[in-house]
Amino acid sequence: MPYPLQRLLAGIAIFALSLAMAAAQASEAPMRIAAASDLRFALEEILETFTADHPEHPVEVVYGSSGRFRSQIENGAPFDLYFSADIAYPRALEEAGHAASEVIPYAEGRIVLWSDGIDASELTLESLGDERFRRIAIANPRHAPYGARAREALIASGLWEALEPRLVFGENIAHTMQLVQSGAAEVGIIALALARKPEALDREDYYLIDDALHEPLEQGFIITRHGGDNPAAKLFAETMQTPEARDIMRAYGFVLPGE
Repeated sequence: MPYPLQRLLAGIAIFALSLAMAAAQASEAPMRIAAASDLRFALEEILETFTADHPEHPVEVVYGSSGRFRSQIENGAPFDLYFSADIAYPRALEEAGHAASEVIPYAEGRIVLWSDGIDASELTLESLGDERFRRIAIANPRHAPYGARAREALIASGLWEALEPRLVFGENIAHTMQLVQSGAAEVGIIALALARKPEALDREDYYLIDDALHEPLEQGFIITRHGGDNPAAKLFAETMQTPEARDIMRAYGFVLPGE
């Protein structure tokens, strides 16, 4: 075989191999989900089912503040799906052209009083005036929906002004729970979905706050513009509507659309 032809064929083989490797790497790139922190326990269980059914689609989840995720997606963060504890955030992204799907409501959240050291089921909001609660944790109301609802509940109860000097603020609702677990606060207002952690699903050691005291915690998700061509994002959106996923969400205290 003439040498130039050998070089040409070798070049074609290398190019084809490069394309195959690039395609393989692309197929192995994980689908990235930005999820509100209240979903940490429920979503992990749903993901176990999803990855068992679709092992070809690896998934990477980042949990945090819904408000901060909205800003990051607006600025080009490469998330394929965005689950927000406040449905207003994905709606704003959809209106601004950052969504590849309509906004899909997936749940309504609830807030509870919770402590790592005492049985909070024996408390009420009025109990927070007790001097033994030197620090009370809530999520930052400026960008965390659960924090905004906690603030609304305290205002509606006539407690905000008296308690504000004792409040410590979590970056998100999971961080708020960590503040209580670490002893930085004696009690906190957290998501029911986190109080019903896997090892405590059969216990009710929290006080469920009357949802008439705050605006609804209506939650929703979108497939982002970045995830519009990702088949895994569409598959996961469909998975969230399955009876199995809905059962898991109910187990963690979420109120589902239409129920």
